[in-house]
Amino acid sequence: MTLRRTNAVIIGAGMIGTVHATAVRAAGGQVRGVVASTPARSARLATQWDVPVAYPDLAGVLADDAVDVIHVCTPNALHAHQAAAALRAGKHVICEKPLATSVADARMLEAAADEAGRVLAVPFVYRYHPLVREIRARAEQGEFGAWQLIHGSYLQDWMLSEQSTNWRVDADLGGRSRAFADIGSHWCDLVEWVAGVRFAEVTARLAITRPKRPVAEATTLRPAAGGKPVATEDVAAVLLRTADDVLASVTVSQVSAGRKNRLWFELDGSEASAVFDQEQPESIWLGGPESSRVVVRDPLTGSAEQQRLSVLPAGHAQGYADCFRAFIGDAYAAMAGEHVVGLPTAADGVRSAQLVDAVLRSADTLAWTPITAELPEELAA
Repeated sequence: MTLRRTNAVIIGAGMIGTVHATAVRAAGGQVRGVVASTPARSARLATQWDVPVAYPDLAGVLADDAVDVIHVCTPNALHAHQAAAALRAGKHVICEKPLATSVADARMLEAAADEAGRVLAVPFVYRYHPLVREIRARAEQGEFGAWQLIHGSYLQDWMLSEQSTNWRVDADLGGRSRAFADIGSHWCDLVEWVAGVRFAEVTARLAITRPKRPVAEATTLRPAAGGKPVATEDVAAVLLRTADDVLASVTVSQVSAGRKNRLWFELDGSEASAVFDQEQPESIWLGGPESSRVVVRDPLTGSAEQQRLSVLPAGHAQGYADCFRAFIGDAYAAMAGEHVVGLPTAADGVRSAQLVDAVLRSADTLAWTPITAELPEELAA
């Protein structure tokens, strides 16, 4: 973990912007400034966060040579333009997922980062749970054997009420996919990385359970008067097949009552199985044909990566905020030229865009659809 005093600017005044600002400071960086939707909001947030500079706009950030990294925490449709501008100005970038709302834009950002020689990191932060690293290490050592089945879910309830709304509901701001792009992408990234698999094709069904919601103002996230038909999914049921012909399934929902942030997966191997639940991240379940056991996080045992990321003694709970701090720390270390393990970068953002694209195409055609590195003809034209 690096403690280098990296100067960061946060673009975006929502909840996730606050999470980034807190993690920057926890990782040893400095929040130099903030950009909100208006200069007045930037000034208010700068006072609230106790940061020295309230930039009037992105151009002001790009012109500031003291800025090392820009954190893009704005609505999804703005990511490609803002991240590209930052990279071309010589800044490192941490861009919220999805990296872009199209495969073409995600690839453009990957190329821009390569050309600029800058780090472009994407916060797939669930990779940073210590016990996720433990499962991955055991998988790499062959403890589970050949995969037989992969399954799980990512369930939330924050959109359950018909009065609940958010800018993500609007496809023009959030992209054509909501539930899968927002949280299903996390599940796929985590499972591919932990299990060491690559999904090759998918068949997906999407559903809208609340056909009309209040309109959300993008700048305030508060419901405005009236309502609007919903075009982005509340739930998704996805069946996948890996390149090694292993079946996988994931259920994604933002309308499952009582489920606040339950990312859950089970990896079933020929020798043993493993289960991780993000709402109970201090333990994992390891299953065997004759006995099963629960393994708890402990900085004194297990894999090197579990020990590195276990910053508190066993029994002192770590969670999402610790994952975010560790991610930011690794991203800043990479920006300083250090080698880090498992940092999600532009390539992972492109991969996620490809998965979202395949899910949407499958839902449109009701057919098995390849998750391809090649652009569909309509995008390549």
